Amino acid sequence: MARWQDKVKELTPAQAIVSYYFIAIAISVILLNLPGTHQKGVEVPFIDSVFTAVSAVSVTGLTVVNISETYSVFGIVMLMLVLQLGGIGVMSLGTFVWLLVGKKIGMRERQLIQMDHNQHSLAGLVNLIIEIIRILLLIEFIGAMILTFYFLKYYDSFSEALLNGVFATISATTNGGFDITGESLVPYFNDYFVQIIVMVLIILGAIGFPVLIEVKAFLSNKHPNFRFSLFAKITTVTFGILLVVGSVAIYLLESFHSFKGMKWHEAIFASIFHSVSSRSGGLTTFDITQFSEGTNVFVSAMMFIGASPSSVGGGIRTTTFAIAILFLINFARGKDNIQVFNREIHLIDVFRSYAVIILAIFMVLISTILLTISDPTIPIGSLVFEITSAFGTCGMSLGVTPNLSPFGKVLIMLLMFIGRVGLISFIFTIGGRAEKTKYHFPKERVIIG
Repeated sequence: MARWQDKVKELTPAQAIVSYYFIAIAISVILLNLPGTHQKGVEVPFIDSVFTAVSAVSVTGLTVVNISETYSVFGIVMLMLVLQLGGIGVMSLGTFVWLLVGKKIGMRERQLIQMDHNQHSLAGLVNLIIEIIRILLLIEFIGAMILTFYFLKYYDSFSEALLNGVFATISATTNGGFDITGESLVPYFNDYFVQIIVMVLIILGAIGFPVLIEVKAFLSNKHPNFRFSLFAKITTVTFGILLVVGSVAIYLLESFHSFKGMKWHEAIFASIFHSVSSRSGGLTTFDITQFSEGTNVFVSAMMFIGASPSSVGGGIRTTTFAIAILFLINFARGKDNIQVFNREIHLIDVFRSYAVIILAIFMVLISTILLTISDPTIPIGSLVFEITSAFGTCGMSLGVTPNLSPFGKVLIMLLMFIGRVGLISFIFTIGGRAEKTKYHFPKERVIIG
């Protein structure tokens, strides 16, 4: 045991985080294969159990089995527990348990929390975790109460309404994308109340926990001179712009295609819902296999961007996208820095943003090439859609995931895992410990463009 602890201490924070998520997946595989988790007569191959566990821990929602036909009520409860683990985060949940048992949160644990939530400082991390869990559980409690009592109009018993209400709330808030209806939220296509509640839950889970904490501090009015951070401003504005642009784009692209013949309010709600869900939610109210190729490409781009940092979502993240766009705008104006909201963004954040984008594009490209080799019968457009959905931990699917080869399933699992732990953490895991440059060579200009 002592030797194992010494080896763990030798790991960098990024490597330790990745290791803990591997352990979480292993535990999830066990939970989803406990006696009584599967319906009678149903046998799930091991690779499919691992796939479901990875998808749940990474709160993605891509599945190779039908959840409602595969898992019993007990199995669905286990799946909800795994979704909570993935949504809250391994280090957040671990810290909460440590606090409950009275364990002191040392420097090592704080470094792991810092890496898991992409924080720049070690100060206030424990309070951050406590606030995250409080806010997330409060949101889920309110959402579950609303949907449970509302679902009484759809289900004969309170237990059925409770199960569906709680599961839908957890799946939406954690941006898990799983469903137990067998057809996502398609049964509620004309129920705008359910759609609005689910959209609110998806947004609250995807916009970033630091933003929610700042909003809570602002509403509490405990700090008269409170000011929103630059992170909160960039995240909220970018999230809002992407939501509006996504809604308009989907509406225009599908007005003369799959939305043709729909009532105007049905088309508008379908556009807004799938714009929100493409952030990382993964739930659908419409058969998206009917979308045009243009819409699929656009939604793939939205899933590639993903949710905000320190949220339940994946992708390159909204702030990464925003900084890259802001840099291009300022560069076109002849500026060598980025100024926004009366603040100037650090150059290192620009470097990190472009590093993430380039590596993510490279990863999607390589994954597409590999899947066209391992699964040549599946159209390349569908493969790209599944790949970006996995990397963005979104969970939207064109229905090809169950048909993937074993290699294809493993590759999708890897993409979901990277999307959950974050590309920065994954890069640092491979790179090892950071080393500061001890000397510099003479600088020289290079011709660009």
